[in-house]
Amino acid sequence: MAPMSAIDFIGITLGFLLTILIFSYLLGDNPFFRLATHIYIGVSAAYVALVTVNNVLIPRLITPLLTGTDSERLFSVLLLIPSLFLFAKATPFRKAGSWVMAILVGIGAATAVGGAITGTLFPQLLGSMNSFRLSTGTPQPFFVRLINGLILVIGTTTTLIYFHFGTRSEPGRPNRRKAVIDKIGQVGEIFIAITFGALFAGAYLAALAAMIDRLSYLWNYLNDIGVQILSAF
Repeated sequence: MAPMSAIDFIGITLGFLLTILIFSYLLGDNPFFRLATHIYIGVSAAYVALVTVNNVLIPRLITPLLTGTDSERLFSVLLLIPSLFLFAKATPFRKAGSWVMAILVGIGAATAVGGAITGTLFPQLLGSMNSFRLSTGTPQPFFVRLINGLILVIGTTTTLIYFHFGTRSEPGRPNRRKAVIDKIGQVGEIFIAITFGALFAGAYLAALAAMIDRLSYLWNYLNDIGVQILSAF
């Protein structure tokens, strides 16, 4: 086995120490765990800053201003103006950057809503309709596809009804939904509980896989260190 270089040894050792610091949380919150989380957050923030500078500021702002055409320089200046107003949010003149934040929030909300409609709602509607097609090119029999479609439609409908929390208030009557809506909402609550259980199981399996990977890393590190020590004699 070839000996490790100094850089590889430092990197592997730092990874080993940080892993031990993270695992120290099993004994409760402590300064070592907080130190590891602060290092992780700091490195993540620095990485995001470098990516932003190298992939956004330099190619889209600085380079067009220095070597771009007149139209590119004008476009960069137009983008620079709202950016400067956005920096005002960190100063006592924070109200000057409110209109830029409003634009960013509006664009973000529109993108999220559009993505939810085109990426989630429409595919679910098409999937529900395709579940009742007589021929879909799948080897499943029609009875199985019919049951799957019914479960999908019932789950979607009852879940939406579950989030119908109230009705229009009337004089002399409490603002409550009808008993039949409550019963249907209870069915939707079952589907929600099943969904959350599946999501939790997926998150748990992902965390378990990450833990196994780190334990394997620790074992390989200790094994490599042992081999290096034995080879030195």
